[in-house]
Amino acid sequence: MKVRTAAAVALAAGLVTGMSVLPATAHSPASAVPVAARHPDAPGASARSTPDFGVLRAAVASVRDPAGSGATAALVRVGGDSRWHGSGGVHDLRSGRPADPGARFRAGSVTKVFTAAAVLQLASEGAVELDRPVRAYLPDLVPAAYEGVTVRQLLDHTSGIPAPDFPGSTVEEWYGNRFVLHDPRAMVRSATSKEPEFAPGARQHYLNIGYTIAGLLIERVTGDSYEERVTERILRPLGLHDTYLPGRSPRIQGPHNRGYQIFGLPDGSTELRDVSVWSVTDGWAAGDIISTTADLERFTRALFSGRVVRGPLLEEMFTLPRLAEGTASYSVGLTHWRLGGRDVWGKTGGRWGYNAGMGGTRDLTTTLVYSVNSTDAKGQERSAVVMELITGTFGAPDEG
Repeated sequence: MKVRTAAAVALAAGLVTGMSVLPATAHSPASAVPVAARHPDAPGASARSTPDFGVLRAAVASVRDPAGSGATAALVRVGGDSRWHGSGGVHDLRSGRPADPGARFRAGSVTKVFTAAAVLQLASEGAVELDRPVRAYLPDLVPAAYEGVTVRQLLDHTSGIPAPDFPGSTVEEWYGNRFVLHDPRAMVRSATSKEPEFAPGARQHYLNIGYTIAGLLIERVTGDSYEERVTERILRPLGLHDTYLPGRSPRIQGPHNRGYQIFGLPDGSTELRDVSVWSVTDGWAAGDIISTTADLERFTRALFSGRVVRGPLLEEMFTLPRLAEGTASYSVGLTHWRLGGRDVWGKTGGRWGYNAGMGGTRDLTTTLVYSVNSTDAKGQERSAVVMELITGTFGAPDEG
């Protein structure tokens, strides 16, 4: 199916999906910085205690027009003190039937929350030490050049390990390579063969590689596969029956709304190609999970309330590291935003054809889970639908 599109939607205030986040506010000096609750009427804040359901309804309704909205489906669950569920768009462009509100979808980097939680569980059992060098666990994979990188630094994106090399540099080339299988050990060797980007702990740079190594760490210390450990430790105990790790399969098992990617044509027009079938081995422990909005809402509530990671180690997920350069936006597994005068914690993710997100206020008074079938889910220009869902739920980004 071919469609002509208008200019892509720009996303305001630096709030984007997938791999970028809002700038964090400044924090007091410390080796690790808990984010304290601030008064909702503090300068620069525009506090709002309840979601704007009119904005949410309009955002979901907008996906009826893929050319204008840049999306073909949207599934949303708002929880906490006020609850709202909504869905819009289509299951697929060929049939045009309504989107399945209970459908599975690719959640991308939301996977990192599950990986971080599994590592923190192992830390609580004494099998892993967060401040121990990763090389102590994986000496055959992590070379001496990275001997100063700790487990915690893998998880909060302060390791300085660069990204591995992947074939292709354009969406057409990536599409052509969509069934290529990537070995996590080979990805680590590719990354660690390069010079460090910075000294461990000096800066934050959001990349998948830390979580690829974390997946291998889980396998090394448990003797089981990453998929088995996350399933047994998190998915099964919480009853997340529609969430799974696909391994080498490029397909989404069970009901799912089709994902599409916009491609340019020689005549200047564009087409939407079905990209629902696409290998995610390049993401693995950093970005391959498949879930539903109901499962991710259940996981969010369990995680924030201390039923997944218990005791002091849960604070690792709500604590930003102090950096020598710049300010931090990422904790262990989560991202911090200031929205509507409140601290919001969560994680976004993007795979071709799919954007997803989960998160909420620490006290769970407001939570949001969404899946938006964006037609340029990993592009530079971000989804206006996603922004409307986030700001409609929590409020606009704080100024300053």
